[in-house]
Order: sequence, then C-alpha cells, then structure tokens
Amino acid sequence: MAAIRELFERHGLRCTRQREQIYEALACTTSHPTADELYQAVRASEPGLSLATIYNTLDAFAECGLVRRFSCPSGSGPSRYDADVTEHVHMALRDGRLLDLPQDLSGQLLANIPPSALKELERRLGVKVAGISIQVLAEPIQSGSGGAAS
Repeated sequence: MAAIRELFERHGLRCTRQREQIYEALACTTSHPTADELYQAVRASEPGLSLATIYNTLDAFAECGLVRRFSCPSGSGPSRYDADVTEHVHMALRDGRLLDLPQDLSGQLLANIPPSALKELERRLGVKVAGISIQVLAEPIQSGSGGAAS
C-alpha cells in the first residue's frame, strides 16, 4: 500500500483506505472493469462503500491521469477503466468488453504511426501530442464467410 500512497501523492490525490482499495482492485486486473464491476469486486472487503464513491473516485483518478476511462464504442454502454496508462492498443468487442492487444502487436501498430503525421497534426491543430490511444473495434467473424485470408 505504500507504493499506492506514493503514487497518489505524485498525482496530487488525497489518500484514503477506500481509494487505495479501489485503485488496487483496478490495478490488479486486465479486464477493464466498469464502475459497477469494480464496486462488486471491492464491496466485500469494504462493506460501507457506495457505488457513488466508486464513480467519484474513478472520476478523480481519470482527471489526474492515474487511470484511463474508455467510453463504450456503441455510445450506449458503461465506461470501462484501465490502471495501465502506458501507451498500448485496446480491442473493443461488441459485447462491451475491452481487451489489451498483445504487446508485440500493440507495439507494431503504435510504431507504424508516422512521426511526420503527428508533427502535421500538431502544426495544423496547434496542439502538442501527449500520447496516443488506439482502440480497434472488432466484430465476430461469421462462420462460412471465408475466415482469414490465405
């Protein structure tokens, strides 16, 4: 828990037992849980915890850059959260799940973004690119549709 307290301090967050438990539960999973899923995971060890506290805590974490929030690609589902804030690629599935791409594939996709395109983006929009977030939208392959190319 000392590492979490130090992390909160670096991000300017007040450290509470509930925040520590919420962050630890999020950091220990790669399932990119929703607020409700995180609530279900944490409430057994923290019975007084409310769903509102989960939402408020996740908002605070996302605002200071401690976690990333991903909106549902369809626009009608709950947001998902990731404590891994390193640049990596996600795959969004139709059922709402969000998966990390394998590191090698994620690295290939990110490495193939031309630096010249990023510079041009900065120039045209008058911004500084601070990071890249790629989300691949996936649909199931229908059987009999030919599958993968030979």
